Amino acid sequence: MGVGRFVYTPILPLMHDQAGLSAGAGANLATANYAGYLVGALAGTLAPALVRSRAVLRGSLLLLTATLAAMPLTRSTAVWGALRLLAGAASALVFVIAVAALLHHLRDHPAHLPGWAFGGVGAGIALSGLLVLALRSVSGWRAAWWAAAALTAVLAAASWRLRPEDAPAAAVTGGARPGIRTRRWFGALFVSYFLEGVGYIVAGTFLVAAIGQGSPGWVGSGAWVLVGLAAVPSSALWARLGRRWSRPGLLLTALTIQAAGIALPALTGSTAAALGSAVLFGATFLGVSTLALATGAHLRFPRSVALLTAGYSVGQILGPLVVAPLLRHGYHQALLLAALVVLAAAVAAAVLRIDFPHHMGADHTGPVRHPRPAEAARP
Repeated sequence: MGVGRFVYTPILPLMHDQAGLSAGAGANLATANYAGYLVGALAGTLAPALVRSRAVLRGSLLLLTATLAAMPLTRSTAVWGALRLLAGAASALVFVIAVAALLHHLRDHPAHLPGWAFGGVGAGIALSGLLVLALRSVSGWRAAWWAAAALTAVLAAASWRLRPEDAPAAAVTGGARPGIRTRRWFGALFVSYFLEGVGYIVAGTFLVAAIGQGSPGWVGSGAWVLVGLAAVPSSALWARLGRRWSRPGLLLTALTIQAAGIALPALTGSTAAALGSAVLFGATFLGVSTLALATGAHLRFPRSVALLTAGYSVGQILGPLVVAPLLRHGYHQALLLAALVVLAAAVAAAVLRIDFPHHMGADHTGPVRHPRPAEAARP
């Protein structure tokens, strides 16, 4: 999913130079991918049986691979848009199925195991960035897409035997009774994750371009690889911290750090700031997903993974639209606005902390000096 969804970012400059893709058309292709992601997330919400289907998982892996392999076969922006739409939908289904499976099958295992699996998205980003860097000097945009398809096929084969969750998500039971307070907690979480989708995608779309404007040529591409490398261990780290401190508090911390990382390139054009921004962004964006989705599971809100992913994907569609009027002045104002949106997400996470039911759900997320033996190791 990390390769299939995000390889477009490093390939985009090649398509501008070699395939005649305009900046506006490139943005439209990105929006098509985000819209497809929303379609896939909504499918998982409205038809929860899809999230438990091995056939849907395997079909999505094959579809994702096929869309990458088909990109070099045409120069039609309409066909490219359709392919990126399908890639987004397949990516969302893979993500929702994998996360639901992790939270279901690994609930009696240490929390860092699902975290390392989340890190696979970061590994895919780093691998795709390195792949394009290696090919761009010796080949063209078509070879980059085919190489990405081959890499995705190998990773799809490795994940072929993943077993989705066994049964529908249980209704809210035990701990706090379902009602207004539970809906309030989940509502604050939903708003926070939605706003994160808006702010994160602005950085994910324009961070490399913004860095490339004021830094040597290798810094922009290298920063994208660094984002992926920083993301690999981040989810496992945040999950481990979640065993000692409350997830809402960690969510607030991660969002605040991410906002600082997004704003950094807009405040200074130094190479050190650019690379530091990549590290801070990479170290938090998957961690935020890990914490938010695990918190939804902790609340035992029905279909929380699919609902949160749907809200997140709506935010991803809105993000580029919100900052579009600012892009005529460069990327700095867009990044600053994105940082403010992520700070607003942090405020929503702070609201989530108020009277949060740490005793409720699948695990105990309070201080480790008061663990529940049967629950402390659950994700």
